[in-house]
Amino acid sequence: MTEIEVVAPNLSRRLSGVTATIVRLVPLMAKEMGVVATGSGLPPHVPHVSFVRAATLSRDRWRVWHARRNIEMLFGVVLRHIFRRRYRLLFTSASQRRHTGYTRWLISKMDAVIATSGKSADYLERSSTVILHGIDTVAFRPPAHREEVRRRLRLPEGILVGCFGRIRPRKGTDVFLDAMIPLLKRRTDVHALVLGRPTEKFRNYRKDLENRVHEAGVSGQVSFLPEVPTHMVADWYSALDLYVAPQRWEGFGLTPLEAMACGVPVVATTVGAFPEIVPAGAGRLVPPNEVDPMAEAISEIAEDSTMRAALSRTARKHVVDHFALDGEAKAIMKIYRDLLN
Repeated sequence: MTEIEVVAPNLSRRLSGVTATIVRLVPLMAKEMGVVATGSGLPPHVPHVSFVRAATLSRDRWRVWHARRNIEMLFGVVLRHIFRRRYRLLFTSASQRRHTGYTRWLISKMDAVIATSGKSADYLERSSTVILHGIDTVAFRPPAHREEVRRRLRLPEGILVGCFGRIRPRKGTDVFLDAMIPLLKRRTDVHALVLGRPTEKFRNYRKDLENRVHEAGVSGQVSFLPEVPTHMVADWYSALDLYVAPQRWEGFGLTPLEAMACGVPVVATTVGAFPEIVPAGAGRLVPPNEVDPMAEAISEIAEDSTMRAALSRTARKHVVDHFALDGEAKAIMKIYRDLLN
């Protein structure tokens, strides 16, 4: 392995946007620098060292500790100031709300900060560099034959509308289903896919959603599917005709970019970075927590195949032109090099 220059911790066992970011970026950056991850829940192809090794690297040179969560910032502070490891501390902030005093204290200990959107930067009480997330446009791309993807995934024919991610109120899964129900009743060839899982805390929330669908009489057109590994999710986007991001709140939100990279139009709420990444020519933006505007936008796109085709072409081109993963990686590596120098 190349001499380690950067450690990207992933100190959470749950699949999340942070984990997905590390899985995408670390292998790409490792081709040019000594970048490794540490922590759990990472697939084998991600360059990886144990936490013990990351915590006991020699003091012969400076390295970068790139945190994306509070717990990771805390460990960086401990490693540097208590165990005297020579780490430059970098934090990426996706939050779009006022930080707690504890988080502000941690951020004050960082040598540099990245914000994942202009809106996130506005909530930081210090200077930062805005670097929007990118997408691997090779891994996420339109399928050669969508019907074949659907057969392989055992999905129904017709118009497929998807909503992916953890199932919890903040993610707006209930708003998505409420917006879909009138369309499902009107069009038996439309199907809704809810891909993801609830944590233990939100199991009753998911049960309530299943009951709501059953009471509406559309259970046969709604599939609640289990979470899939990060490296498999592109296939599921590729099977869709329309993707919906119904979040009530979001830090950045990668799923619209992933969908658009696969040539799938998007209906998203005006939270997170969605207004910065979803252009009018690739889908629709609607207010959060409002069923009727979302239902209208979904129906408009789902029921017009010509519109879907045009939005699909624009969506793919938009991501390729403005959100290629290589651009994000290069911008982050510039900060790494600045810190190391």
